[in-house]
Amino acid sequence: MARMAPRIAARVRTTVIGHMKLAALLSMGEEDAAGQAKSLEAEPLFRLLRRAGAVTLMPFPAACFAALRMAGRFLASPQDGLGELLDGRSDLVDLMRRVGEARLKEHFLGDRAVSDSGRARACGLTLEEARELGSFIDRLYIRTEFEPVAEASVQVFSAVAGIGIVGGKPELRFFHREVWSKRYKVDRPLLSACVAKLDARDREAAARLATRLELFEWRKTTLYRALEALISAQARYLLTGDPSRRQPLTQRSLAAALGVDASSINRLISNKSVELPWGLEAPMKALLPSAKSLCRETVFSLAQERPGDSDESLRTELSRRHQIFLSRRSVAQYRKELGLAGRSRREARGRR
Repeated sequence: MARMAPRIAARVRTTVIGHMKLAALLSMGEEDAAGQAKSLEAEPLFRLLRRAGAVTLMPFPAACFAALRMAGRFLASPQDGLGELLDGRSDLVDLMRRVGEARLKEHFLGDRAVSDSGRARACGLTLEEARELGSFIDRLYIRTEFEPVAEASVQVFSAVAGIGIVGGKPELRFFHREVWSKRYKVDRPLLSACVAKLDARDREAAARLATRLELFEWRKTTLYRALEALISAQARYLLTGDPSRRQPLTQRSLAAALGVDASSINRLISNKSVELPWGLEAPMKALLPSAKSLCRETVFSLAQERPGDSDESLRTELSRRHQIFLSRRSVAQYRKELGLAGRSRREARGRR
């Protein structure tokens, strides 16, 4: 007997499609974003909406530009859960593109139950492909509704901007002019008046285009605000190049400061990088060190500098030189984790 797909309510269907689009947009690299900007502006309806004043192009405030000197760093990372959706390059994503949004909605996310064989015939898929895609969408729905969002699988770091020092302050210099030279502003009342004169098909297409423009602008604005927050928080590090000047900052606290969901921040920055003032390309996450990771780095540096010190001596030095206050036991645990086991006071006295 053919397996029948469960019915999915319209609200849930909209939620799943929205999450899929948003996940792909947030994890999109800057090169792809530049291509999408060109594609959006090339649509005939874009020109129509601009002439009507429903869509306005405005200069992006305080945008400075620099030449891109690196092409991103390739990474090897395991596929986990829905990473194949987020990286935008998997066979499943290609499969969804082949099916198309309209048929995906009708045969995989629709209200009526459809068998795998029916899906295969309607969408030009093999039975195995239809089963695989159906299973993937089921997992996506379950993950979206019931499970915490996993960290996006990253294959390439896409360089967003360089950080320069101007007037004693860090400043962003973006690499992709197509993305950062302008803003899209959608006037919803004018949009409604404009599309009222169009036929039903063009009205729907215009509404979709306006939403895509708004989502694209939201991605850009949120990324800009995140970068500004990071270079402000890590200004002393960026000015000096001294890693000990970094401030602890988590994705959760950054998301709270921006008023954005933490999972959105994770997807937005997980595959993005910046060029530091001294020319090194680094993941954006390098500007988001946890308090624990900074503490471990300091213990590591001090323990290498003073290998003969006891845990108690290191504890004293940490508080005196770095204002890091740990118990002797915590120092011992960090040294053990770092493979830098130290001597106790008794051992130190016994060797004198």
